[in-house]
Amino acid sequence: MTTSDLFRSGRLLVVAFEGWNDAGEAASGAVRALKDVLDVEPIADIDPEDYYDFQLIRPHVEFDDEGRRRLRWPGVTLYGPVGDDGMPRSSTPSVEPDAGLDVSGANHENIYLLLGSEPSRGWRTFATETIDQALAADITGVILLGALLADVPHTRPIAVHVSSENPQVREELEVERSSYEGPVGILSVIATMAEEVGIPTISLWASVPHYVHNAPSPKATLALLDKLEELVDVVIPRGELLDEAREWEEGIDALAADDDEMRSYIEQLERARDAVEAPEASGEAIAQEFERYLRKRDDEPPAEGPGAG
Repeated sequence: MTTSDLFRSGRLLVVAFEGWNDAGEAASGAVRALKDVLDVEPIADIDPEDYYDFQLIRPHVEFDDEGRRRLRWPGVTLYGPVGDDGMPRSSTPSVEPDAGLDVSGANHENIYLLLGSEPSRGWRTFATETIDQALAADITGVILLGALLADVPHTRPIAVHVSSENPQVREELEVERSSYEGPVGILSVIATMAEEVGIPTISLWASVPHYVHNAPSPKATLALLDKLEELVDVVIPRGELLDEAREWEEGIDALAADDDEMRSYIEQLERARDAVEAPEASGEAIAQEFERYLRKRDDEPPAEGPGAG
């Protein structure tokens, strides 16, 4: 089995974190969409006490189905396929290695998910615990989803940059190695540790229009799902995402129609996008966008209120 076969028919872990790596909630939205259509259940939780500053990422109070108030703490959950007995499936795949993945068929048991809030501290220990869970589940490939704010128009297709630090993956899937240098999130730490223990990784980053960063971006979520399908040969039902993406774009169009400055800026971005076909797809361009995003982030005052950070 070649390395790329591990992403097309192996046991995969798809990872996303809310927060710094998740502009427009695009990456976490993509994993939630997968969780909704896959037959997966929580199989492991990482204890939040050691990894979160609860003044930065606060717990939420909410009501359960019986009307009782409960605290929901920030954290990270590993989801995996379950058997007929409700227990996690055996670590031995029940499908042939050359079978494709299909969330509506038997092969969906090959997909695991890791979703939660980016930890505030203890990253090396956190990443080690995450990789230990991946090894215990016999994960053969890790796909990391992220999204960043970029100078791109909402009216054009959302660009998704694909990269890998694994030379064989880059050669077989014809993807790039990231040329970015600078501050990173927990995704990069997990990717590095996964490669060190022999689990190949792929990173998918969506470019989200920075002028609409306060709202969820279903169009960017769709772009990540499209690329995921392309790389790992899965079929992912979209549900209501298509309608939500159209409404998202129409809503921004309506705002721009009443704001001459915003409309002019969007037209400028459209001209730049059209002048060079998908410039965000190059490693250099994505690195430049990431650097601009970090500079803007450093200039902004810290967020306040519940869930800030």
